Amino acid sequence: MAEIALSVERLSLAFGGLRVLADVSFSVRTGELLALIGPNGAGKTSILNCIGGIYRPSGGRVLFEGRDVTGARPHAMARLGLARTFQHGELFGHMTVLENLLVARHARVATSVLGEGFRSRHTRRAEVEHRRVVEEILAFVELTRYRHQPVSALPFGIQKVIGFARALALEPRVLLLDEPSAGLNREEREDLARHILRIKHERGLAMIWVEHDMQMVADLADRLYVLNFGEHLADGPPGDVLSDPRVIEAYLGRRAGDAARGV
Repeated sequence: MAEIALSVERLSLAFGGLRVLADVSFSVRTGELLALIGPNGAGKTSILNCIGGIYRPSGGRVLFEGRDVTGARPHAMARLGLARTFQHGELFGHMTVLENLLVARHARVATSVLGEGFRSRHTRRAEVEHRRVVEEILAFVELTRYRHQPVSALPFGIQKVIGFARALALEPRVLLLDEPSAGLNREEREDLARHILRIKHERGLAMIWVEHDMQMVADLADRLYVLNFGEHLADGPPGDVLSDPRVIEAYLGRRAGDAARGV
């Protein structure tokens, strides 16, 4: 069985008197795709923010490959091997696609200011290697033809894939996906699904995926973890979870849930 890449233990989060998460616990293994699902406001993105260091949990722990990283800053998590996509891309519109991916290499830069100033042999070799990795990622997600175009000039669907590619350029061991399919049309979602499956099978990354498209979730995820009002509701294989009456009720409401079950 694959090793646990990341886990959260009794994670809690509150802003003043507002409780956002309460005793949430789960883990994801290397090569596994775990989908976090739940109604709007359930706390899914807040979990990613706690894992990635944007929020500091009120309680509980985040463990990265067994190491307690609770409260670590985002740049520290990136250096450890955690990458993330965002709902709205968060790209640099004035920069080219290639330049956006090169930005993601910052956590892998090991050259000195002095070496860069004098263009040392080590610095030149490092730059060649960073460029090689980025070109490989662009080819992987089929964006090579766009690499010299400014991001702001490209369609929204392409920008979403660029955000996806930028996360991969970090060469992570754990990848957080925050609604990567939001705003995409059917063809773009199919392309995204293909990229996700390739990452899973060819790169063996652990992935935690926040998603509202239940058809994609059912088709791609290994396991589901359901949140409702910041609390664990259900978890397990997609078929079992999506047919759970509690999950149906959480998404549709009590009366609609009863109707969906033929009650």
